[in-house]
Amino acid sequence: METVNIDIVSDVVCPWCYLGKNRLAQAIANVSGEINVAVQWRPYQLNPDLPPEGVDHKQHLAAKLGGQAAVDDAHRMLENLGMEDGVAFNFDAVKVSPNTLDAHRLIRWAATSGEAAQAELVNLLFKAYFEEGRNVGEHTVLLDIAEQGGLERPVIAALLASDADKQAVKQEIDMAREIGVTGVPCFIIEQQYAVMGAQSVEVLSSALREIAQMKAEHPAH
Repeated sequence: METVNIDIVSDVVCPWCYLGKNRLAQAIANVSGEINVAVQWRPYQLNPDLPPEGVDHKQHLAAKLGGQAAVDDAHRMLENLGMEDGVAFNFDAVKVSPNTLDAHRLIRWAATSGEAAQAELVNLLFKAYFEEGRNVGEHTVLLDIAEQGGLERPVIAALLASDADKQAVKQEIDMAREIGVTGVPCFIIEQQYAVMGAQSVEVLSSALREIAQMKAEHPAH
């Protein structure tokens, strides 16, 4: 079987990224037995200028989307989509729009334990924020999630208290912008093909099959 490599550029406070994650999981299940799919999560910050303590979520979104009515409409649409894709959005529970730099550092460290560990941590972060309303910019919350994901709490505590990998994460985000990523999720397949947005399961499944076929027919490329 061919192996198709995917880098997912994402932010943990992006509801479309949560939907995209679940849709990709369904697409991977669709091609199971045909294609091996290797996934790496890459950082992006929709709101890099937020303070470390975050800001009031409702006020922030209303200012960003043009009023509370627009926010309510967007949330209703996302809740309906979530029901189709296995995401139990609970926007009423979300109180803080956090700065996500430390969450991205945590995702980076989880990758050292392997692809499955990183994927589990990403899932826990999305669930904590969108379904449980937890502040994923707060170190205590991140430590609880890290421990739940099988990481060593004392090690992660020491790393979070330092500046470890802050610059590396920021450089990755800058690189994503330089190659043209202007929104997330963005699925970069084989470092050549970009699929933008939370595309349908069918679109993602087709993309995986087409690129696997191209790899099989042109292995040198």
